[in-house]
Amino acid sequence: MKDRIYVCHTYYHVYITFLKELNMPKEKRGQATLVLSRMSNDFETFAERAKASGLFEEVLEYDEKKPEYFEELVTLKEDRGNIVFNMISRIRFCKKFAKLQAPFVPVNFKEYKEIYVYCDSDPIGYYLNYNKIYYHALEDGLNCLAYYDTARFDNRGAFDVKVFMSKRLNLIFIQNGYGRYCKDMEVNDISKIKYPCPYYKEVPRQQYVDRLSDENRQVILKAFVKDYDALVEALEQAEATGKKKVLVLTEPLCDLNTRERIFRDIIRMYGEDAVVVLKPHPRDELDYNALFGEYFRIDRTVPMEMLNFIPGAHFDRLISVLTETAAIQFATEKIKLGPDFMDAYEAPHIHRQNEQI
Repeated sequence: MKDRIYVCHTYYHVYITFLKELNMPKEKRGQATLVLSRMSNDFETFAERAKASGLFEEVLEYDEKKPEYFEELVTLKEDRGNIVFNMISRIRFCKKFAKLQAPFVPVNFKEYKEIYVYCDSDPIGYYLNYNKIYYHALEDGLNCLAYYDTARFDNRGAFDVKVFMSKRLNLIFIQNGYGRYCKDMEVNDISKIKYPCPYYKEVPRQQYVDRLSDENRQVILKAFVKDYDALVEALEQAEATGKKKVLVLTEPLCDLNTRERIFRDIIRMYGEDAVVVLKPHPRDELDYNALFGEYFRIDRTVPMEMLNFIPGAHFDRLISVLTETAAIQFATEKIKLGPDFMDAYEAPHIHRQNEQI
């Protein structure tokens, strides 16, 4: 029986996995399996660097498939206009989707003592529950449930009944701790979540960071920053201007044209008489090299948390739209623009999910 396995969908997920493994006793490191899902993120050459870190026995890629990939699921997602008929379709969908996912799963999860899954709302959650495999869920992003409780939003109306059908009967699947075979769900700060779940388990991420040695910080940097010298050079060039430095975190918001307008507006509002540095989101497909070539840019594959580990990295101001910035230690001032800002660019209900629960 193998010890543990992690299923990750984003660079942030892998970053937290590195933190968890580096907080393990040295004798337990190098025994875990890391699975990188390619469903929603391009990890490029990251698998090679993760393997070279020495933290994992295996690093595998997973060709996880969305429901849209399977034609036979289309009719099961249609609205029948009746809650009973919709529920029957949902029961059939959950079972069918899990079975269709099986050929793409790269490992036998039953060989592992402990299984950790980030964002179990993705297909892997359906697969594990259908196959009666127990696992631990982990929050998709830092404090993400405080802003978007996907389990309650996706299951508005008769939520308690649906939880019973998921947690007790396993007839349907609900993510974020409510699945029948989900042991618990790690979250950073339960106090920030409006609707706590009895299966939430608070594990503050900062405690992992605080325990890192300088050597372990270098392990993280070497894995996540594919061109460390280029990153440091960009930061040094920005510093050499003698101006205040503003870091803008982009996000995959709206359509591409609206997204460009959003970040041009942000630069206009907060970048006057300052050096602007852009940190594109890993899933942001806007071409910042072509459209924002006059500004310093950090490679999109570099998680923003990496700047915490680079000596001398500092910004006077950091701007985000919806991204949580609680883990950022390299900025004097942190501004999160939030839903009110986004109201000018798209219908408010699109980014105010918790208000609709």
